[in-house]
Amino acid sequence: MSKNLVIVESPAKARTINKYLGKEFQVLASYGHVRDLVPKEGAVDPEHDFQMKYTVIDKNSKHVETIAKAAKKAEALYLATDPDREGEAISWHLYELLQEKKALDGKHVHRVVFHEITKRAIQDAIAHPRELSQPLINAQQARRALDYLVGFNLSPLLWKKISTGLSAGRVQSPALRMIVERELEIEAFQSREYWTVEADVAKDAQGFVAKLHSFDGERLEQFSIENEARAREVEQALLDAAQGKLHVSKVEKKQRRRNPAAPFTTSTLQQEASRKLGFTTQRTMRIAQQLYEGIDLGQGAVGLITYMRTDSVNLSAEAVSEIRETIAERYGKQNVPAKPQVYRTKAKNAQEAHEAIRPTSARNYPEQVRSKLSDEQYKLYELIWKRAVACQMIHATINTVSVDLTAGAHMFRATGSTVADPGFMAVYQEGQDDKKKEAGEKLLPPLQEGEDVDLKALRPEQHFTEPPPRYSEASLVRALEEHGIGRPSTYATIISTLQQRKYTILENRRFKPTDVGRVVNKFLTDHFDKYVDYDFTARLEDDLDAVSRGERDWVPLMKEFWEPFHTRVEEKAKVSREEVMQAREIGTDPKSGRPVSVRIGRFGPFVQIGTKDDEEKPKFAGLRSHQNMDTITLEEALELFKLPRELGETPEGEPIQVNIGRFGPYVRYANKFVSIKEDDPYTISRERALELIAEKKEADANRIIRHFEGTDIQVLRGRYGPYITDGKKNARMPKDREPESLTLEECQELIAKAPAKKGRGTRSGGKRKSS
Repeated sequence: MSKNLVIVESPAKARTINKYLGKEFQVLASYGHVRDLVPKEGAVDPEHDFQMKYTVIDKNSKHVETIAKAAKKAEALYLATDPDREGEAISWHLYELLQEKKALDGKHVHRVVFHEITKRAIQDAIAHPRELSQPLINAQQARRALDYLVGFNLSPLLWKKISTGLSAGRVQSPALRMIVERELEIEAFQSREYWTVEADVAKDAQGFVAKLHSFDGERLEQFSIENEARAREVEQALLDAAQGKLHVSKVEKKQRRRNPAAPFTTSTLQQEASRKLGFTTQRTMRIAQQLYEGIDLGQGAVGLITYMRTDSVNLSAEAVSEIRETIAERYGKQNVPAKPQVYRTKAKNAQEAHEAIRPTSARNYPEQVRSKLSDEQYKLYELIWKRAVACQMIHATINTVSVDLTAGAHMFRATGSTVADPGFMAVYQEGQDDKKKEAGEKLLPPLQEGEDVDLKALRPEQHFTEPPPRYSEASLVRALEEHGIGRPSTYATIISTLQQRKYTILENRRFKPTDVGRVVNKFLTDHFDKYVDYDFTARLEDDLDAVSRGERDWVPLMKEFWEPFHTRVEEKAKVSREEVMQAREIGTDPKSGRPVSVRIGRFGPFVQIGTKDDEEKPKFAGLRSHQNMDTITLEEALELFKLPRELGETPEGEPIQVNIGRFGPYVRYANKFVSIKEDDPYTISRERALELIAEKKEADANRIIRHFEGTDIQVLRGRYGPYITDGKKNARMPKDREPESLTLEECQELIAKAPAKKGRGTRSGGKRKSS
């Protein structure tokens, strides 16, 4: 029997730690959170200081029982969950449950934290335990209570006013607002024309490019040349003044330094992994978790990186020392600065962990551990290793040359650069979206003031201003961090929630709001503006951080939030659905004279002809996937009512109809359906429809293994192998029989024993709630 019981979150982490602690210790996993709020109204009680009702998470109840049994036999309990608020909360919840089960009577209970899973770090943590941190627990409880109160009060409003199944979140909703506001900027953007003029210049057959900088003594601005006519006038004036030559009037040489970026935080790791590796935030965090918890390098698992949820850029003295030694050994002593590089976090409260994300040992070189890692693990580890090593290297030295070339009162400028000393750039360069990489050198020929060079050609070029780009995962994380919205552990969840709720879609790896997302955002900004305000959300995060530091009491903070929020919810419950939906009228139907409007319903956006007050019922048509509620025109809307289209009959006399259903566009013949995948249902011809029908009939014929005449029973080829059906129930094939050998009686018996098909309105857990 082990004297000491150690609890961590995951079994992988437990296996890694177990080998460092010896026979006196038993390491078990809680498998994440063990307790959460009861999933119903009243789980948080504002009337009694926000008391919270918890319940054991079903899937982890067996793990809690295992831990309780082991705790009763152990002499001491070490709670070794992650070193952040969530980890502290898991330890506290487990402690509370074990107390209830009388598993801790007379036991010593310790809280231990470590930021890397290495033998030294684990043994040091066990040797220096502490008490559970009540401020961290309070901060996590306050955050959970706030999220619960917002969700359980706003979401039902969204169901009543817009559509069932929607949700609003304290941090998710401001993030949605960012995406929608950027889309509105893009839609409102007015493109503007402008021209630039570049010169192809050469000296001694070495060509280079110079850009027109000033004309007639005046510096050019972006819109100084607004159209082609003016561009041609400028071109001719330059040609007349130059007469085939440009005069070198000024040569300016400088050296500048470029310093390495700080080691990774959660946010910057997610951004760089998105830009350089194409990883989503969730994928990045999943792989980082694997690297943190331990990889078997041949002598058992070892943690390769430090804890990956952090907003600190600090590095321990031991880590810096090892990194500097590694730089000297691999890249030469000249690349080690005289003093270590020190970085300061921009975050207001870098409390999630004490260190940046770094390799647990700089001597675990990426190429040496590559064979033990998956491809994606290797890519992320290499990124982390290079960034950490580069941050302690000397600056890069860049030689720059700026040359002014004149033709009368007009001046061109050419710039060039070379890397004099790559420094840290030999190992790593930051891949910012809005920064040009400096790896490539732009060389100019040696030029002397006072000499003339050949003007080979002038190139006036037309440009148009472009709207701001949609957010990528990297730029959204950066924006959230800059606004102080969310914390390192929440970015991936925010992004996945927006997609799961279908408030946004990813189009070319950029976020685009859906019509549902726009309507939800409009409702929240119109009626709960304060609670989707960026500054308000950031201040609340700061208040929660103050609770975690023990500087604020969480209950008064909750009251400050709840009382005005609850009042607003009660006020807005009286708002009519029509007022919330704000249908957009886009014109009049020329055939009926009735109004045409675009709205959103339970199954998404749709166009409506007429109103509910008309004698004739309104007509409805769903928008197509590429159409948008805010931009669809009357002409486009009326096109939607051309379905269903009648396309005549098949040669067998079956009527053909084209329409769009719940699962997409289709051709219907008799009572059968063929999905339309590549053709447009609004333009598909009868001939093409007949081709699809013929293909379907052939596929169906090939699908039938046996049909028993006079019955609906068939033996068919299915996606997962042969099966038996009567159209109402499906039965599996007996494993020891060939499909062709089954008799009618055997098939009838198998179908009778088969379970009934689940309808579209049911799930395994019961009937789906109606709206």
